[in-house]
Amino acid sequence: QVQLVESGGGFVQAVGSLRLSCTVSLRISKICTLGWFRQPPGKDCEFVAGISRSGFNNDYLDSVKGRFTISRDNDENTVYHLMNSLKPGDTAVYYCATAMGTWPDTVLRLSREYGAWGQGTQVTVSS
Repeated sequence: QVQLVESGGGFVQAVGSLRLSCTVSLRISKICTLGWFRQPPGKDCEFVAGISRSGFNNDYLDSVKGRFTISRDNDENTVYHLMNSLKPGDTAVYYCATAMGTWPDTVLRLSREYGAWGQGTQVTVSS
């Protein structure tokens, strides 16, 4: 059904920046809530950032607030994840996810609320 293709991961030095992108195989405008999760080595997957269906509401993991920015381009059916001031603790596999439905226009923070996931892209921050 729905496919999500992620890109933009890589290796960076601390305080560097990366922008992840995730293209969804359907029209995301109006219907898709989007989010980013990450799984550090040997740790559980955690919510990082999310954007509501309208794009009006954003939410973030506390440790990334002020550093990461989630955005969406409905014309490209793509969600972006700009990560600034990266720290070694941000090293993880990052996954994008989408949820579709008629729920209120809010950010979804729980993995079980998302129905489709990308393959993951590795982000490694050195030093």
